[in-house]
Amino acid sequence: MPRLIEYSEARLQIREMDLLLFRKRGPVARAGRGVHSHAARAAWWHEDLFCIEVLPWHGGRAVTLSSQVERDPGCYDVYEVNPHNAWPRYNRVLAARFMRRLAGRHYGYLGLLLTSLTHMPIVRWFYRPSADDGLQVNRPPFCSHACALADHLAGGVDPVPQLADSQVEPADLARSPFYRYRFTLIPDGWQPPPWWRVWMRRALRWLTITCLLTWLWYLLCIL
Repeated sequence: MPRLIEYSEARLQIREMDLLLFRKRGPVARAGRGVHSHAARAAWWHEDLFCIEVLPWHGGRAVTLSSQVERDPGCYDVYEVNPHNAWPRYNRVLAARFMRRLAGRHYGYLGLLLTSLTHMPIVRWFYRPSADDGLQVNRPPFCSHACALADHLAGGVDPVPQLADSQVEPADLARSPFYRYRFTLIPDGWQPPPWWRVWMRRALRWLTITCLLTWLWYLLCIL
C-alpha cells in the first residue's frame, strides 16, 4: 500500500533529482509488469519545486510539482536517489543539469515503439534485450529512458545495468536498488473519492471506448 503524505509536509523532504513515478495502470505498466506508467525527476529552482519530464505531445518540459499533484492526487510516488549514499561517485548536480537541458526536446516516439515491440508474444521469443549502451543511437528519449540517461551519462551510475538505457521502463526504475520508495503525494486536505464515483468514472471510460470502437467498426463495414 502506498504511504500517502500531503504535499506541504513532503515538499522539503524531496531532494534534487529524486525519482517521480506516476502510479497508474495502463499498457506501459502492464508491459513492464509494474504499477507505474511514467517517470520524471524532481528539481529545485530557488524555492520552487519542479517536475522535469518528457511527455508525448509535449516533449521535454518543467512544471511545478504541486500542479501535477493537484491534478492527479495519489499518483506520484517519490523515490529517493542513491539511498544511504551507497554509490558515492554519483553526481547529483550533473544529473540534474542533464534533465534540465531536455526541456524543449522532442519525445522519443520511435524509442517507445521499439521498446514496446519487445513485449510482443512472437518478438520476445526471438529477441533478447541488450545491456550494451554502446549500441544506442542518438535519438530523442521517452520518459524512463531520459531518467536512466541522466543518472548514467551525467550522474555516473547506471541505475539498470542489465538493460540498455534506451530499453528502461518505469517498472525497471522502481525495481532498481539505486532508488528507494519513500511516499506518495496528495494535495493538502485531500480525501479519496467515494467508491461509487470511482466506479462511475471507470464505467464511463469503458463506455466511451466501446462506443468509439463500435463507431470505427461501423465505418469500416460501410466503406
